[in-house]
Amino acid sequence: MLLYAQWPAAISRLTAAHFEETEGTVRIRLGDIAVTLPGPVAELALKQVSARRSHAVLAQIDAPWLFPGGQPGRPISAWAIGERLRKLGIRLADARSTALFQLATELPAAILARTLGIHISVAVKWQRAAAGDWGAYAVEISRRPKTQEPT
Repeated sequence: MLLYAQWPAAISRLTAAHFEETEGTVRIRLGDIAVTLPGPVAELALKQVSARRSHAVLAQIDAPWLFPGGQPGRPISAWAIGERLRKLGIRLADARSTALFQLATELPAAILARTLGIHISVAVKWQRAAAGDWGAYAVEISRRPKTQEPT
């Protein structure tokens, strides 16, 4: 949530299938494009995928959910995730805004939208708020001299 600006509702619906591990790289698919998780976050994600268990059930169950809920076969509620984070002092709206602002400075709106699974108009608004000028960036890249390939 803090890295990729996801609401608790989106986090509660994550399943083990949203994660893939290949050659030591862990990726999460939130939108159309899978995102590589940084080392410590990747380790935590894999740990949660393998140990997912509901608080209401004493043993591991065959639920697909990354965070199983108290009712068998259902994910944890968005409210429950939000409440846990609030108890830790994490202000959800502020954390999401900070993450979106940071990502909008680093990615073009189209990539941001496809990566996070948000609407393109939302991504464009965040990019404008972050003053990201990707049109100028593209022009600058196209004007760079081509480097020769090493032979």
